[in-house]
Amino acid sequence: MGIIRPLLFGFITPHPMTSALHTSALSLPLLARGKVRDNYAVGEDRILMVASDRLSAFDVIMGEPIPGKGALLTQMALFWFDKLGKNGADVCPNHLTGEAPESVVTPAEIPQVTGRSMLVKRLKPLPVEAVVRGYLAGSGWKEYQHNGAVCGVPLPAGLQNASKLLAPIYTPAAKAAVGDHDENITFEKTVEMIGLDLATRVRDLSIQIYQVAAEFALTKGIIIADTKFEFGLDRDGTLTLMDEVLTPDSSRYWPVESYQVGTNPPSYDKQFVRDWLEQALVDGKPWDKTPPAPRVPRDVIEKTAAKYREALTRLTT
Repeated sequence: MGIIRPLLFGFITPHPMTSALHTSALSLPLLARGKVRDNYAVGEDRILMVASDRLSAFDVIMGEPIPGKGALLTQMALFWFDKLGKNGADVCPNHLTGEAPESVVTPAEIPQVTGRSMLVKRLKPLPVEAVVRGYLAGSGWKEYQHNGAVCGVPLPAGLQNASKLLAPIYTPAAKAAVGDHDENITFEKTVEMIGLDLATRVRDLSIQIYQVAAEFALTKGIIIADTKFEFGLDRDGTLTLMDEVLTPDSSRYWPVESYQVGTNPPSYDKQFVRDWLEQALVDGKPWDKTPPAPRVPRDVIEKTAAKYREALTRLTT
């Protein structure tokens, strides 16, 4: 994994230019490999989440990892969990156990988990990605151009790309298997999936978390245009924030000084890679956003890694 050095908040992260971890290999029982995270069972009630350096765009895993990305994502998620309150309780309970990931692996496996892992409670995940948009961008902008709404939420006429919305909107998605595309759905569809009470609580809590985070980020010169949250239920049925939270992989970060309505602002997140992929050719034709992905050039990898580092530094200093 390379040199380990201390960073902010007492967390640890690898030097960004050291070798990348594309896929972890631990002696714990493997539960699943997601687009970025490898999840291992720790007994019956905990999960070790290892953030690899894999990069997913358009729900397709790129062949080339981003060195240091997993540690940066983990550090940012821990920062936001802390910002939302002790154990998230000020806004929402979260899945952190407070235990060191190194305590559940062998000495030889410690380099694979240090700085890029969280030891969390095992929850029953909800099959809904809770997406909140404060600005019109990405797939939301494309949908708005077609029908004047996003995921069934009607919006005023005359909005432009990157327009700030009058109030944040909740535009959920149905989770997809690795390699498949998440499906934008309406709030009514989430009611069918998880019931009215739970769907309403997820919606209202997601908007609340977004507003708290967006207000803080603005003090650091960062606009959080949109983000997505994941929730689960613990054994008592308590709604709990889980997985990553407010990282560049799950959020669209824009620098305030470059924001301009009508254009795509330069992004701190993987939008940099998305923009490159939109122009990429496979066998002389535009990539159809299905595996295998085009080979990402070295300069795009390096610039993407720099974007992640810049976002973390700006947000936390």
